[in-house]
Amino acid sequence: MNSFFKNLFFSSFFIGIISLLADKRPNILFVFTDDHAPHAIGAYNGWLKSVNPTPVIDKLASEGMLFVNSFCSNSICGPSRAVIQTGKHSHKNGFMNNGNTFDWNQQTFPKLLQKAGYQTAIYGKSHLKGKPQGYDDWAVLPGQGLYYNPDMIFPEGKRRLEGYCTDLVTDLAVNWLNNKRSDEKPFMLMVQHKAPHRNWMPALRHLDLYADISIPEPATLFDDWQDNAPGARVQELEIDRHMDINYDLFLNLTPDYNQPPSQKSQDRSAWHNMKRMTQEQLKVWRDHYSPRDKEFNEAKLSGKELVRWKFQRYAKNYLRCVKGVDESLERLQKELINLGLDKNTIVIYSSDQGFYIGDHGWYDKRWMYEESLKMPLIVKWPGVTKPQSRQMELVQNLDYAQTFLEIAGASQPKDMQGRSLVPLLKGETPKNWRKEIYYHYYEYPSVHMIPCHYGIRTKRHKLMHFYQFDKEWEMYDLKTDPDELSNIYGQKKSLLLQKKLKKRLTYLRNFYEDDSDVTIRPDYIEKFRKKS
Repeated sequence: MNSFFKNLFFSSFFIGIISLLADKRPNILFVFTDDHAPHAIGAYNGWLKSVNPTPVIDKLASEGMLFVNSFCSNSICGPSRAVIQTGKHSHKNGFMNNGNTFDWNQQTFPKLLQKAGYQTAIYGKSHLKGKPQGYDDWAVLPGQGLYYNPDMIFPEGKRRLEGYCTDLVTDLAVNWLNNKRSDEKPFMLMVQHKAPHRNWMPALRHLDLYADISIPEPATLFDDWQDNAPGARVQELEIDRHMDINYDLFLNLTPDYNQPPSQKSQDRSAWHNMKRMTQEQLKVWRDHYSPRDKEFNEAKLSGKELVRWKFQRYAKNYLRCVKGVDESLERLQKELINLGLDKNTIVIYSSDQGFYIGDHGWYDKRWMYEESLKMPLIVKWPGVTKPQSRQMELVQNLDYAQTFLEIAGASQPKDMQGRSLVPLLKGETPKNWRKEIYYHYYEYPSVHMIPCHYGIRTKRHKLMHFYQFDKEWEMYDLKTDPDELSNIYGQKKSLLLQKKLKKRLTYLRNFYEDDSDVTIRPDYIEKFRKKS
């Protein structure tokens, strides 16, 4: 055999070996939602478990690993997604608040997966502006997108799809699995739902879900925030004062509705969405709400009874949106089985952050308090992750990129700031696993008026610094005070712990190289103190 044919033979041989190895690497199905709080997932055993909101997600947890202490690094939609794309904190990836534009030219894990031989696709909510890079195929919602008959942006341009957003995104993913997926490569398929984001518009088939029951109220529904820093008393995310009874809860809302909203920065997307509904969709919607609106108008509720009514309508619609997501996960997994892909596909369920479902009297997220800091993370890895596992180590969305890369057998860039979760998924705990997580929220002044803050959370304690107010701190013992109602910062018995946590917080800020603006604003201090 001459040298030319010998080289050709060995080249083909090694290419064949690499191809064979690639075929055995696991596929990844990453289902990602928006604002789905862990306590609205039955498997997390929260106070909403009694209404059985997520039987399919719960089954996934029973077949894999549930991460109990899973956290975001910045509790807001776009920044959380940017952290996942890059494996870097907000101050490093440049996307610190929803007003920023993500730099798609930077290093992201999908690009690295492509280089490692993976086929990649993303469908649904991107919320990072610009055209996604690192994906072989994609279709994304513009901005927040709409629940009904949404526009979607495809590589060839924008077009309108008729139907319910959660179903449509699932359709695109199922179509990709059947018609666009390569049999020669492993894949990473990201299915990113809008639900259950505000304005909580459920599929028509779910409008009657929970209609005849009362959703349990959170214990802190009527919290008065007296033990918090001033920002907690002058925020703008209360069910009582800030949840618009028409634009958020659809009372008397019709396409020709023209009443002024209750806030200058009112989210009117439900009203805009209603204008996009077909006559058939609108009829089903109004047939459901009209008799309930009439009943409410006649009741003339006020005070706590009005808050309770608003909570019920809000919580039911939120959970109805969750139901659509749960059904989507079921459909996607059935498709994996139909295609013979289930045994070699890792299925991951997560959401960009937690959410307040009446907890502390609030809706939305942003705070470093537990309900918005925690994000769900459930992973089924057939043959690797032990079923019914509950992982207690501290993990963050910061870790996802490096986890995907290790699964793919790709190198993890040194400038990424997380840790691969693969050892944990295999039932191993590295001796040097993190003892605390770092958090930083930047978006003020903005929607809901949550002040900028950063902080540290260990397995038991939390310390937060609302740095625009200089000396405003909060500290909690999460073992004795899981609802964070008793601020122990400054108490004599807590001074030693306080000093230790401050030292560790300073260490984390240096470790992650967070030198972002921590300017004290006297005008903020005066404004907040007057209001509070």
